[in-house]
Amino acid sequence: MKTAMSTGMPQPRYAAELPSFEWSISMPTVAQMTGSLHIHNFYIGKLRAKQEQLFESDPELAQLLDNVAAILLEHAVELADDIADKEDDDS
Repeated sequence: MKTAMSTGMPQPRYAAELPSFEWSISMPTVAQMTGSLHIHNFYIGKLRAKQEQLFESDPELAQLLDNVAAILLEHAVELADDIADKEDDDS
Protein backbone atom coordinates (compact mmCIF):
# COMPACT_ATOMS: atom_id res chain seq x y z
CA MET A 1 0.00 0.00 0.00
CA LYS A 2 1.33 3.41 -0.93
CA THR A 3 1.45 6.13 1.71
CA ALA A 4 1.40 9.87 1.17
CA MET A 5 5.17 10.01 1.68
CA SER A 6 5.97 7.27 -0.86
CA THR A 7 3.84 8.93 -3.55
CA GLY A 8 5.51 12.29 -3.10
CA MET A 9 2.34 13.85 -1.73
CA PRO A 10 2.66 16.07 1.33
CA GLN A 11 1.65 14.65 4.67
CA PRO A 12 -1.75 16.01 5.80
CA ARG A 13 -1.27 18.98 8.12
CA TYR A 14 -3.92 17.91 10.61
CA ALA A 15 -2.06 14.72 11.49
CA ALA A 16 0.70 16.66 13.25
CA GLU A 17 -1.68 19.17 14.81
CA LEU A 18 -3.87 16.77 16.77
CA PRO A 19 -3.47 17.26 20.51
CA SER A 20 -2.93 14.29 22.73
CA PHE A 21 -5.68 13.64 25.22
CA GLU A 22 -5.43 11.94 28.53
CA TRP A 23 -8.79 10.45 29.35
CA SER A 24 -9.89 10.05 32.88
CA ILE A 25 -13.23 9.21 34.31
CA SER A 26 -14.29 11.31 37.22
CA MET A 27 -17.55 11.55 39.05
CA PRO A 28 -19.56 14.67 38.27
CA THR A 29 -19.98 17.23 41.01
CA VAL A 30 -23.32 17.92 42.65
CA ALA A 31 -23.40 21.26 40.81
CA GLN A 32 -22.89 19.53 37.45
CA MET A 33 -25.54 16.94 38.26
CA THR A 34 -27.96 19.67 39.37
CA GLY A 35 -27.34 21.58 36.15
CA SER A 36 -28.03 18.44 34.16
CA LEU A 37 -31.24 17.90 36.12
CA HIS A 38 -32.38 21.45 35.31
CA ILE A 39 -31.69 20.84 31.62
CA HIS A 40 -33.65 17.58 31.74
CA ASN A 41 -36.61 19.33 33.36
CA PHE A 42 -36.45 22.18 30.84
CA TYR A 43 -36.64 19.78 27.88
CA ILE A 44 -39.33 17.65 29.53
CA GLY A 45 -41.44 20.80 29.80
CA LYS A 46 -40.75 21.75 26.17
CA LEU A 47 -41.63 18.25 24.95
CA ARG A 48 -44.85 18.12 26.97
CA ALA A 49 -45.94 21.56 25.70
CA LYS A 50 -45.25 20.60 22.09
CA GLN A 51 -47.00 17.28 22.58
CA GLU A 52 -50.14 19.10 23.74
CA GLN A 53 -50.00 21.37 20.67
CA LEU A 54 -49.69 18.40 18.30
CA PHE A 55 -52.19 16.11 19.99
CA GLU A 56 -55.04 16.92 17.56
CA SER A 57 -53.07 17.50 14.35
CA ASP A 58 -50.44 14.73 14.58
CA PRO A 59 -51.21 12.16 17.27
CA GLU A 60 -48.33 9.87 16.26
CA LEU A 61 -45.77 12.63 16.70
CA ALA A 62 -47.45 13.67 19.93
CA GLN A 63 -47.10 10.09 21.21
CA LEU A 64 -43.44 10.01 20.18
CA LEU A 65 -42.78 13.25 22.06
CA ASP A 66 -44.57 11.82 25.08
CA ASN A 67 -42.35 8.72 24.95
CA VAL A 68 -39.19 10.83 24.74
CA ALA A 69 -40.36 12.98 27.65
CA ALA A 70 -41.09 9.83 29.68
CA ILE A 71 -37.55 8.54 29.10
CA LEU A 72 -36.07 11.90 30.08
CA LEU A 73 -38.28 11.91 33.18
CA GLU A 74 -37.01 8.47 34.20
CA HIS A 75 -33.45 9.70 33.84
CA ALA A 76 -34.27 12.89 35.76
CA VAL A 77 -35.68 10.84 38.65
CA GLU A 78 -32.51 8.72 38.76
CA LEU A 79 -30.40 11.86 38.59
CA ALA A 80 -32.34 13.46 41.45
CA ASP A 81 -31.80 10.30 43.52
CA ASP A 82 -28.08 10.36 42.74
CA ILE A 83 -27.89 14.02 43.77
CA ALA A 84 -29.67 13.28 47.05
CA ASP A 85 -27.31 10.36 47.74
CA LYS A 86 -24.25 12.44 46.95
CA GLU A 87 -25.47 15.30 49.15
CA ASP A 88 -26.07 12.81 52.00
CA ASP A 89 -22.53 11.44 51.56
CA ASP A 90 -21.05 14.94 51.64
CA SER A 91 -22.79 15.88 54.90
